[in-house]
Amino acid sequence: MMNLYNDTCFKCSKLITQQYSTSFSLGIKAFGKKFRNPIYAIYSFVRYADEIVDTFHEHDKSELIEEFKLDTFEAIESGISLNPVLQAFQLVVNQYQISLQHIETFFTSMEMDLYHTCYSRREYSNYIYGSAEVVGLMCLKVFCGDNEVLYLRLESYAKRLGAAFQKVNFLRDILADYEERGRVYFPGIGFDAFSATEKEIIEADIEQDFKKAVSGIKLLPAGARRGVYIAYVYYLDLFRKIRRMPPQTIVTKRVRISDRRKAWLMVQALVKNQLNVI
Repeated sequence: MMNLYNDTCFKCSKLITQQYSTSFSLGIKAFGKKFRNPIYAIYSFVRYADEIVDTFHEHDKSELIEEFKLDTFEAIESGISLNPVLQAFQLVVNQYQISLQHIETFFTSMEMDLYHTCYSRREYSNYIYGSAEVVGLMCLKVFCGDNEVLYLRLESYAKRLGAAFQKVNFLRDILADYEERGRVYFPGIGFDAFSATEKEIIEADIEQDFKKAVSGIKLLPAGARRGVYIAYVYYLDLFRKIRRMPPQTIVTKRVRISDRRKAWLMVQALVKNQLNVI
C-alpha cells in the first residue's frame, strides 16, 4: 500500500506543476519516463515554497515558511510525510542524494523575499543562486543519477540555465513584483524610471546565460535533454519577445507566449533534438 501512497503523492506533484506552469509541464512530458516524477516533485516543492512568500498575505508568512522548512527537513530525515508534496520531494532527495545544503540555500532565498524589496548586486546574485541555480542542480542530480563525473561536468551549465530562467521571470513579472509585493530585483534599477539602457544591460547578461547553458544541454542524457531543451526554447522565445519591447511596455503588462506558439516551439525543438542540431 505504500506504493499506492507514493504514487498518489507524485500525481499531486504532477497536478501542481500542470496548474502552475504549462511551459514546464510540456517540457517534463518530453522527459524519459524515469525522470518525470522526480522533476514534478522538485517543481511542486519549490512552487509551494514560493507561493507562501508571494501569496499568503493574510497570514504570517515568516511563520509559514519556517514551518514548511522544518517539515521539509523532518520529512527527509524520517523518510515520511503526510504532506503529499513533501512526501514526493523527500523520496527524490533521498533516492538521488540531493544536497541538503542546496535545500537550505533555497529556503534562504525564499526568506529574503519576506524582508527585501530592493537588492544590492551581492544580494541579487545570492538570491538567484538560492532560488534558481540550486534548483537546476537538484534537477541535474536526477538527470545524472550516480554519474558524479557527468554531474560535475554539467554543474556550471545547470546553474546558468536556472539563472537565465529566473532573470527572464524577473523581467516578465516586473509589474506584479512591484505592484503586488513592492519588489524590484535588479540592483540599482528603479521601477518608475526603468530606461532602455538599463533594460539592455539586463538583457545582455541574460543572453550570456542562455549561450552558456545551451552547450550543457547538448551533453545531458538523451531522456533528459529533450525536456530541458523544450523549456530552454520556451524561455528563449519569451526572452526575445521581451527584448523587442520598450521598457514602458513590460512595466505595464505581463508578457506571455500563447499555447499555440508553445505547441509550435515544442515541435521545432523535438525535431532539432532528434536531428541533434540544438
